[in-house]
Amino acid sequence: MKKQVKNIVIIGMPGCGKTTIGKMISSKLNKRFVDLDDYIVDKAGCTIPEIFQKGEEHFRNIESEAVEEVSIEGSMVISTGGGVIKNQKNIVNLKKNGIIFFVDRPLENIVSDVDISTRPLLKNGTGEIEKLFKERYAIYNSSCDFSVDNVYTIEKVVDDIVEIYKNCI
Repeated sequence: MKKQVKNIVIIGMPGCGKTTIGKMISSKLNKRFVDLDDYIVDKAGCTIPEIFQKGEEHFRNIESEAVEEVSIEGSMVISTGGGVIKNQKNIVNLKKNGIIFFVDRPLENIVSDVDISTRPLLKNGTGEIEKLFKERYAIYNSSCDFSVDNVYTIEKVVDDIVEIYKNCI
Protein backbone atom coordinates (compact mmCIF):
# COMPACT_ATOMS: atom_id res chain seq x y z
CA MET A 1 0.00 0.00 0.00
CA LYS A 2 1.36 3.42 -0.98
CA LYS A 3 2.05 5.79 1.91
CA GLN A 4 -0.10 8.88 1.87
CA VAL A 5 2.07 12.01 1.56
CA LYS A 6 1.48 14.75 4.11
CA ASN A 7 -0.34 17.95 3.29
CA ILE A 8 1.35 21.32 3.21
CA VAL A 9 -0.77 23.59 5.41
CA ILE A 10 -0.28 27.35 5.27
CA ILE A 11 -1.33 29.59 8.16
CA GLY A 12 -0.81 33.29 8.80
CA MET A 13 -2.35 36.70 9.03
CA PRO A 14 -4.87 37.95 6.48
CA GLY A 15 -2.80 39.51 3.71
CA CYS A 16 0.38 37.50 4.31
CA GLY A 17 0.08 35.72 0.94
CA LYS A 18 -1.31 32.31 1.96
CA THR A 19 -3.47 31.75 -1.13
CA THR A 20 -0.92 33.01 -3.67
CA ILE A 21 1.86 31.00 -2.03
CA GLY A 22 -0.35 27.91 -1.79
CA LYS A 23 -1.28 28.03 -5.47
CA MET A 24 2.35 28.40 -6.48
CA ILE A 25 3.45 25.47 -4.30
CA SER A 26 0.57 23.38 -5.64
CA SER A 27 1.67 24.08 -9.20
CA LYS A 28 5.36 23.47 -8.45
CA LEU A 29 4.73 20.13 -6.71
CA ASN A 30 1.74 19.08 -8.82
CA LYS A 31 -0.52 18.76 -5.78
CA ARG A 32 -4.19 19.59 -5.38
CA PHE A 33 -4.74 23.08 -3.92
CA VAL A 34 -7.51 23.78 -1.43
CA ASP A 35 -8.27 27.30 -0.26
CA LEU A 36 -10.18 26.70 2.95
CA ASP A 37 -12.22 29.90 2.56
CA ASP A 38 -13.34 28.82 -0.94
CA TYR A 39 -14.15 25.37 0.44
CA ILE A 40 -16.28 27.00 3.15
CA VAL A 41 -18.10 29.18 0.58
CA ASP A 42 -18.89 26.09 -1.53
CA LYS A 43 -20.00 24.14 1.55
CA ALA A 44 -22.21 26.93 2.94
CA GLY A 45 -23.56 28.12 -0.40
CA CYS A 46 -22.92 31.76 0.46
CA THR A 47 -20.04 34.22 0.82
CA ILE A 48 -17.80 34.62 3.88
CA PRO A 49 -19.31 38.06 4.67
CA GLU A 50 -22.79 36.50 4.47
CA ILE A 51 -21.74 33.72 6.85
CA PHE A 52 -20.27 36.33 9.23
CA GLN A 53 -23.66 38.08 9.33
CA LYS A 54 -24.73 35.17 11.57
CA GLY A 55 -21.72 35.85 13.79
CA GLU A 56 -18.08 34.88 13.97
CA GLU A 57 -18.89 31.83 16.10
CA HIS A 58 -21.16 30.52 13.32
CA PHE A 59 -18.34 30.99 10.81
CA ARG A 60 -15.78 29.31 13.10
CA ASN A 61 -18.06 26.27 13.49
CA ILE A 62 -18.33 25.87 9.71
CA GLU A 63 -14.58 26.44 9.43
CA SER A 64 -13.86 23.66 11.95
CA GLU A 65 -16.09 21.23 10.03
CA ALA A 66 -14.26 22.15 6.82
CA VAL A 67 -10.85 21.63 8.47
CA GLU A 68 -11.94 18.21 9.69
CA GLU A 69 -13.09 17.24 6.18
CA VAL A 70 -10.01 18.41 4.26
CA SER A 71 -7.55 17.11 6.86
CA ILE A 72 -8.53 13.53 6.10
CA GLU A 73 -7.01 13.62 2.62
CA GLY A 74 -3.31 13.72 1.83
CA SER A 75 -0.89 15.16 -0.68
CA MET A 76 -2.61 18.56 -0.86
CA VAL A 77 -1.66 22.16 -0.32
CA ILE A 78 -4.14 23.79 2.06
CA SER A 79 -4.35 27.55 2.49
CA THR A 80 -6.27 28.36 5.67
CA GLY A 81 -8.12 31.45 6.79
CA GLY A 82 -6.24 33.73 9.16
CA GLY A 83 -8.36 32.78 12.17
CA VAL A 84 -8.13 28.99 11.80
CA ILE A 85 -5.68 28.98 14.72
CA LYS A 86 -8.34 30.32 17.11
CA ASN A 87 -9.61 26.77 17.66
CA GLN A 88 -6.91 24.36 18.85
CA LYS A 89 -8.97 21.46 17.48
CA ASN A 90 -8.28 22.83 13.97
CA ILE A 91 -4.53 22.69 14.55
CA VAL A 92 -4.77 19.13 15.90
CA ASN A 93 -6.75 18.06 12.81
CA LEU A 94 -4.43 19.83 10.38
CA LYS A 95 -1.34 18.26 12.00
CA LYS A 96 -2.76 14.72 11.79
CA ASN A 97 -1.86 14.58 8.13
CA GLY A 98 -0.03 17.82 7.48
CA ILE A 99 3.02 19.96 8.05
CA ILE A 100 2.02 23.47 9.11
CA PHE A 101 3.93 26.47 7.76
CA PHE A 102 3.42 29.94 9.26
CA VAL A 103 3.97 32.63 6.63
CA ASP A 104 5.37 35.41 8.78
CA ARG A 105 4.94 38.74 7.03
CA PRO A 106 5.71 42.05 8.75
CA LEU A 107 2.61 43.92 9.87
CA GLU A 108 3.61 47.09 8.01
CA ASN A 109 3.74 45.13 4.72
CA ILE A 110 0.29 43.66 5.33
CA VAL A 111 -1.23 47.03 6.25
CA SER A 112 0.26 48.69 3.17
CA ASP A 113 -1.43 46.40 0.65
CA VAL A 114 -4.25 44.32 2.15
CA ASP A 115 -7.69 44.92 0.62
CA ILE A 116 -9.80 45.37 3.74
CA SER A 117 -13.06 45.68 1.75
CA THR A 118 -13.19 41.90 1.19
CA ARG A 119 -12.30 40.91 4.77
CA PRO A 120 -15.13 40.96 7.31
CA LEU A 121 -12.89 41.15 10.36
CA LEU A 122 -11.08 44.17 8.93
CA LYS A 123 -14.11 46.22 7.91
CA ASN A 124 -13.38 48.80 10.63
CA GLY A 125 -9.98 49.71 9.18
CA THR A 126 -6.32 48.86 9.55
CA GLY A 127 -6.35 49.30 13.34
CA GLU A 128 -8.24 46.02 13.43
CA ILE A 129 -5.45 44.15 11.64
CA GLU A 130 -2.96 45.50 14.18
CA LYS A 131 -5.19 44.18 16.98
CA LEU A 132 -5.48 40.77 15.26
CA PHE A 133 -1.70 40.67 14.80
CA LYS A 134 -1.14 41.20 18.53
CA GLU A 135 -3.78 38.58 19.42
CA ARG A 136 -2.65 35.92 16.97
CA TYR A 137 1.10 36.21 16.39
CA ALA A 138 2.14 33.99 19.31
CA ILE A 139 -0.58 31.46 18.40
CA TYR A 140 0.70 31.20 14.81
CA ASN A 141 4.20 30.56 16.13
CA SER A 142 3.07 27.93 18.63
CA SER A 143 0.80 26.21 16.07
CA CYS A 144 3.25 25.82 13.21
CA ASP A 145 5.88 23.22 12.50
CA PHE A 146 7.94 25.78 10.56
CA SER A 147 7.90 29.58 10.30
CA VAL A 148 8.86 31.11 6.95
CA ASP A 149 9.54 34.83 6.55
CA ASN A 150 7.71 36.64 3.78
CA VAL A 151 9.94 39.69 3.53
CA TYR A 152 11.60 39.26 0.13
CA THR A 153 9.62 37.73 -2.73
CA ILE A 154 6.75 35.28 -2.95
CA GLU A 155 9.03 33.02 -5.02
CA LYS A 156 11.54 32.89 -2.15
CA VAL A 157 8.80 31.90 0.31
CA VAL A 158 7.58 29.18 -2.08
CA ASP A 159 11.11 27.84 -2.56
CA ASP A 160 11.75 27.87 1.22
CA ILE A 161 8.54 25.94 1.95
CA VAL A 162 9.16 23.42 -0.84
CA GLU A 163 12.72 22.79 0.36
CA ILE A 164 11.65 22.29 3.99
CA TYR A 165 8.76 20.05 2.93
CA LYS A 166 10.99 17.85 0.76
CA ASN A 167 13.38 17.42 3.69
CA CYS A 168 10.48 16.31 5.93
CA ILE A 169 8.93 13.61 3.74
